[in-house]
Amino acid sequence: MGPIRNIQDVAEKHLCTGCGVCAFLEPKGIRMVDDLDQGRRPVVQPGAGVGASFEACPGKGLELPPFDPASGHLRELWEGWGGVLELWEGYASDDAIRFAGSSGGAATALSLFALEARGSSGVLHAGARKDVPYLNETQFSQSRSDLMRNTGSRYAPASPCDGLAQLEAAPKPSVFVGKPCDVAGLKRAQAVRPGLESKVEVSIAIFCAGAPSTRGTLEMARQMGVEDPARIESVRYRGQGWPGHAEVHGTDSHDQPVGGKLSYAASWGDILQKFRPWRCYVCADHTGEFADLSVGDPWYREIPADEPGRSLILVRTEKGRAFLQAAREAGVLTLEPVPAHILPDSQRNLLHTRGAVFGRVWACRMLGVAAPSFRRMGVGKTWLTQLSLKQRAQAFYGTFKRVFTKKLYARRPVVPMPEARTQKELGE
Repeated sequence: MGPIRNIQDVAEKHLCTGCGVCAFLEPKGIRMVDDLDQGRRPVVQPGAGVGASFEACPGKGLELPPFDPASGHLRELWEGWGGVLELWEGYASDDAIRFAGSSGGAATALSLFALEARGSSGVLHAGARKDVPYLNETQFSQSRSDLMRNTGSRYAPASPCDGLAQLEAAPKPSVFVGKPCDVAGLKRAQAVRPGLESKVEVSIAIFCAGAPSTRGTLEMARQMGVEDPARIESVRYRGQGWPGHAEVHGTDSHDQPVGGKLSYAASWGDILQKFRPWRCYVCADHTGEFADLSVGDPWYREIPADEPGRSLILVRTEKGRAFLQAAREAGVLTLEPVPAHILPDSQRNLLHTRGAVFGRVWACRMLGVAAPSFRRMGVGKTWLTQLSLKQRAQAFYGTFKRVFTKKLYARRPVVPMPEARTQKELGE
């Protein structure tokens, strides 16, 4: 497919993560749109996407610094999970936040602490669009009510880095919350725009096993009885308990209420994950290795049906450590330290995915298909030590099949999605 020379190459050669950092750095030449099957993707004007926007793009690859014994990072976690200084498990002390959040409400509680106790200007994150609720938009929340409207995971495309100009223009530092690839985009944007560093109070990454396309949400809605996307009124993917349930509401052609609920296993496990774009299959960072704090589910034990929710929090930087300590001392979070093994015990599937990436990337390269580059991220070692021979073979040879079934050998132009059209018109 040839070399990757610009943002358009990244997008059309299946490497884009959809973070939106390119649109932030080059707003006159690049805009983010919703592509039904790919997610948030950039539309690039002729001549654009070759300077800072291309340099900052995390889609074409990621690189960690060498391991530094003096840094305090836990050596036993470095190869599979990046830098981790401390691990904590707990939950938002505010019961309403804990209940509404996807697990223990930690990300929302920390964001609210920044607003109310630290005087932060706002929180940049993704939330449902008010006019098209099955799509996401970048939001800059500045109050508790803003945050509470957007609790719970959004298993749909989002590009929060396209709103970094709001952080840049804010009078005081703000909080950034996003997927691991979004935080990687923020980190790279700070490298090319050094002034942005002081504008971020703390960056919080949410563990991610892949971001399903919009078609996945529409299929989930269809299975809950809402056939027409134009009639979807609300979509919730998780929360209101742990792990919570997915819920879609809308109306039928006679304006009668329709919709329903699905368990987390049924919504994510049986529907949504099948609609992840290829770039998610060759992603090495699923836990936010470039963030100050990372938050995810502690799946290391059986979760009772009445469990109110708990979060696993990774402290990755000294800034993150200081911020979390202040939040804990303020009583915002109820936390207890946990040993290093809790992370792989909680997210074994993500560790296996990291190893599989090594085989997938090399299979792509053998077939002349574009693939991201990962330096010092331990994908090769994880491939050898964490995957069985069968798993390694599946990752390698499975990619050969996907190259042809998904047509990864061919460029795919970004196709902006017409909004609020019927399921039939969208090709179902």
